[in-house]
Amino acid sequence: MNRDLDRLHPYPFEKLAALKQGITPPEDRAHIALSIGEPRHAPPEFVLRTLSEHLGGLAQYPLTKGQASLREAIADWLTKRFQLPAHTLDPERHILPVAGTREALFSFAQAVVDRHPCGAEAPLVLMPNPFYQIYEGAALLAGAEPWYYPTDAQNGFLPDFDAIPEAIWARCQLFYVCSPGNPTGAVLDDSGYLRLLEHAERHDFIIASDECYSELYFDESAPPTGLLQTAAQHGRDRYTRCVVFHSLSKRSNLPGLRSGFVAGDADILKRYLRYRTYQGCALPPPTQAASEAAWRDETHVLANRALYRHKFDAVLDILQGVLDVHRPDAGFYLWAHTPDHWSDTDFARELYARENLTVLPGSYLSRPVDGHDPGANYLRLALVAEPEACIEAAQRLRRFVQSL
Repeated sequence: MNRDLDRLHPYPFEKLAALKQGITPPEDRAHIALSIGEPRHAPPEFVLRTLSEHLGGLAQYPLTKGQASLREAIADWLTKRFQLPAHTLDPERHILPVAGTREALFSFAQAVVDRHPCGAEAPLVLMPNPFYQIYEGAALLAGAEPWYYPTDAQNGFLPDFDAIPEAIWARCQLFYVCSPGNPTGAVLDDSGYLRLLEHAERHDFIIASDECYSELYFDESAPPTGLLQTAAQHGRDRYTRCVVFHSLSKRSNLPGLRSGFVAGDADILKRYLRYRTYQGCALPPPTQAASEAAWRDETHVLANRALYRHKFDAVLDILQGVLDVHRPDAGFYLWAHTPDHWSDTDFARELYARENLTVLPGSYLSRPVDGHDPGANYLRLALVAEPEACIEAAQRLRRFVQSL
């Protein structure tokens, strides 16, 4: 067996199941889970209809690079959404459909990390802390060492690129950035992306920008910036060293479709396509047809954002003055600080025991570095359930905190 498998940490939800083991929650209230970021809004009917209309495509092997019409739809969406110069994205060279961003974020590291670089030191893969654990697992199984840069309250939950030592930049091969952030919801602006681009050019590493929450924001006049957008606006419209990851799971409430894309540097994607051809992860033709329909429509996305906006307004109104929590820049998570003298794990366990409400301890999404754990004493609350369930969860949470 691959020895690096032994380096993988238990997944957050394994830890959560162990934390709750042996507890019998009250039976007079239904269980509500705010722990997992699985969208539960209704998927668009027209996408489901398109999927069913193309089931005949299952009689064919799909192309790994996807149908041309799907890649064209993605290129059109990216160009319009991120205000990219016309014709700078070639659907043949700059875009690859993938089976959701989770699959791609993992496999990308396997393709691009050189586990035998010149010099004795192992390559580094940099990632935010707290983080989506796929980044860490991808680095470990690619033969690299994870290096965690903090995204904590002291810097507005954003990375401080200037605080990363020069020796670390020199060993970096791949840099994961997540904006809007999971779990904090913080959004990196143009100046932040530009600073990262300058470091990538100076030290010759690849930026993997996880932007799968980019379409869940609150101000319709100010959508989150993306890496390709910053690159193009600053004269880097060949997108060198830049690869972005997007998904239909959050944008279109289609987590089970397992459909997304990667886009950016054509030379990198050419090599990544070769890797994917061997990996065997092509999207089925019905999935591709449904995905194309979803990327070409914005009406359902507007309605989706409106529903999240309503839930955030209602939940934050209930929790105001009780819990240290604020509206994020984007995404569907609340990143709440626990009350004084309560650890995140004790709080989550007792909340489940008393209120049959499950939240995710922040320390399950982070790693302690130099005695500091940026996820400790935080809770991640995923406002993915129906509005009534989210409101009920907020009321239970308020009652629990007031009882402490």
